[in-house]
Amino acid sequence: MSGSRASLRISLASLRAHKRRFAGTFLAVFLGVAFLAGTMVMGDTLKASFDTLFTDANRGTDAVVRSSDAITVPGGRQGTREPVDTALVERIEAVPGVAAAEPNISGAGQLVGSNGKPVGGQGPPTVAGNWIEDERLNPYKLSEGRGPRAPGEVVVNRGAAKAGKLRIGDRTVLRTPDPVQVTIVGVAVFGGEDGMGQTTFTGLTRADAERHLTPKPGRASTIQVRAGPGVDQRELVRRLAPVLPANVEAITGQQATDESLTMISGTFLKIFTSLLMVFAGIALLVATFSIHNTFAIVVAQRTRENALLRALGASRRQVLGSTLVESAVVAVAASAAGLLGGVGVAAGLRALFPAVGFPFPAGDLVIGATALVLPFLVGLVVCTGSALLPAVRAGRTAPLAALRETAVDSSGASRTRAVLGAAALAAGVALTVAGAAGTPDVRLAGGGSVLTLAAFVVLGPVASSYAVRLLGAPLARLRGVTGALARRNALRSPKRTAATATALMIGVAVVSLFTVFGASLKATMDQTVSRAFAGDVAISAPVFGAGGSGLSPKLAPAVAELPQVRTAVGLGRGVAKVDGGGRALTVTDPAALASVLDLGTVDGSLAGLGTDGIAVARDEADRHGWTVGGRASLVFTDGERRPFTVAAVYERGDLAGDYVITREAWAPHRTQDSDTLVAVAFRDGVAADDGRRAVEKVAAAYGGPTVQTRAQYAASSASTIDMMLTLVYALLALAVVIALLGIANTLTLAVHERTRELGLLRAVGQTRSQLRAMVRWESVLVAAFGTVGGLGLGAFLGWALVRATDGSGTSAFAVPPAQLTVVLLVGLFAGVMAGWRPARRAARLDVLRAVATE
Repeated sequence: MSGSRASLRISLASLRAHKRRFAGTFLAVFLGVAFLAGTMVMGDTLKASFDTLFTDANRGTDAVVRSSDAITVPGGRQGTREPVDTALVERIEAVPGVAAAEPNISGAGQLVGSNGKPVGGQGPPTVAGNWIEDERLNPYKLSEGRGPRAPGEVVVNRGAAKAGKLRIGDRTVLRTPDPVQVTIVGVAVFGGEDGMGQTTFTGLTRADAERHLTPKPGRASTIQVRAGPGVDQRELVRRLAPVLPANVEAITGQQATDESLTMISGTFLKIFTSLLMVFAGIALLVATFSIHNTFAIVVAQRTRENALLRALGASRRQVLGSTLVESAVVAVAASAAGLLGGVGVAAGLRALFPAVGFPFPAGDLVIGATALVLPFLVGLVVCTGSALLPAVRAGRTAPLAALRETAVDSSGASRTRAVLGAAALAAGVALTVAGAAGTPDVRLAGGGSVLTLAAFVVLGPVASSYAVRLLGAPLARLRGVTGALARRNALRSPKRTAATATALMIGVAVVSLFTVFGASLKATMDQTVSRAFAGDVAISAPVFGAGGSGLSPKLAPAVAELPQVRTAVGLGRGVAKVDGGGRALTVTDPAALASVLDLGTVDGSLAGLGTDGIAVARDEADRHGWTVGGRASLVFTDGERRPFTVAAVYERGDLAGDYVITREAWAPHRTQDSDTLVAVAFRDGVAADDGRRAVEKVAAAYGGPTVQTRAQYAASSASTIDMMLTLVYALLALAVVIALLGIANTLTLAVHERTRELGLLRAVGQTRSQLRAMVRWESVLVAAFGTVGGLGLGAFLGWALVRATDGSGTSAFAVPPAQLTVVLLVGLFAGVMAGWRPARRAARLDVLRAVATE
């Protein structure tokens, strides 16, 4: 017991005497834990806020009547259901226990703001529907004005009104997708908030909703039902069941709320918080290397001190324990501070969300036990685990080491390390290439990538000697003695240089991986559009998310009438089940499609599909065993099963999709009709600018959708990738900052370790500026080693990711030299910044005291 107390006293005394040594470790743990805790607190808060929001908004709805079957296409978040007959309202109202029932007619509708630009549409849906008169059934509550009564009158949610700078009395356009002139007579809130996230809502009269949002009157998305006194939701559903048709069901209001929450939590929140957790993990991995390096250097510097303790009778266990206690104290303090910082991170994200267009629902931050305990334990494990090997090394210090001078770690790389690292690297590269080349295998490529990363870490000390010599060769010539000394200092301890650079290498590798992957996705999209789009201009709906209202099906025929236009083809979207699975259908004029899209080799004929013919992409036809003249069976949302004759099989479905049918075939099953793209080809001799201006004039009458050239359409299709990369870079900045803290901490400890040496250099004539430059250039060399290694590793793993996830073999691999050059320059600049404070501290050393230091 006394030995444990002695170890504790020694550890605490050492921490008090050398607080600066552990400043970088404290910050690394603090940042990692704060990011992890902030992510978890924000996820819990968002989930609880949406739970409250939906519960409050749907409190008055006791049952929802809807079509029983939904068709969900791959990648879709929610299924498409057949509308229900509004005539059911009277039948439902006659059921005992029903207090009120109203149809809910919902569809896509995008408001145009006061500046003439559409509101929303870059992700969350833009919704229009009938304004439900029963206040308890309507999830939207009026905050200003009144409900719509006359044709053309609408209520909009407060968030849409703010975004579009619209007020009561303003006249604007609602795209349904046909443009409709509307007058705003009311502003509403959803569950007390401006809206449901970024979703916009426009409430019309029931007659207007049926006219603009449904293929024919008498159809509704759902029917909302309110129970009378004494009838609970389950009892209400039980009573409704006997009066409903076979393909219609009733669910409780709570079940409808839960489904909405599942859609939000199971898609957006889960994906978003999982993404943040991944980057928190990367940050903690980088922190692990920085922390391990710090303790390794501290143990090396305290070799004589530990030996004296051993000579005075301290056991190996006590020396080991004192080092672990130091790491535990730092871990507890940093993790506790990180928890507080995590609350601040969550509060900052909550304030930031509205600035980027995602209003954070009202309510206090929700701080659950898991969000406190897990990050704290992770911080504790990361810090103490990183210090374990250095602590074991400290416990092995021999008492005779007390007779030596204070150790300077000049360890190199062993032959065993070189052999094991080379073998691991060869195996990792082989596995990665095997998973990326030939038949793509993500698991095999992923396992190989992890092994390759581990091999880089193992080979770091071996590679650092060669890399620093190579990278530092120009420095010795350009900066003379100062550059030569900086190079020698970086070469002095290959293990230390490698451990310091590895943290930065991992951060840069992940940045480079996403940069290469993003550039490859953009190149693939550009290649796809260039190959498949044979038109001159494209009129397109938003390409990101579910927002927007699409394009009016009347637009393509109107553009086709222009004298400058040879062909204008609209491409709409439908859904159906094929062999039990939901599939997206392209609804268009198949005969004209080949004049604006390159479909490759076409077997059969695209002309004359009529109402019972279908064209199928070759991959999909091969999967089902279809050939021209074969039969395909489709089941639509209304439950009708229809046989189709495979009239054509085409090679490329890049823009055309996998299934093509005529508008006549889709018309009996459609809900709200819209196009996602209108491809336009000009007549021979028509100048591109003249043709585009003519198309823009016609498009202005249909809500003013964007008219783009082929190159602009390809660029806009890839614009979401730039948004993704911006988010990734922002999140990875934390890992890079932690890596730079590691470099700065290593240099600070190195300056302390080489105090006498630096004093002698000053004594023989080295100036303060030369000393500062020497330390800074040493930092730059370490950062250059980590950055160059990270660039190479990231580019290789980016190639593997592109190939391994390419099921069709059509993805393009692209290495963006400009972006990677920026990453390199940022890494080198970061090295300068990391060495700035240690260099200043070194230059301030008193020469006589430094020379006298032992």
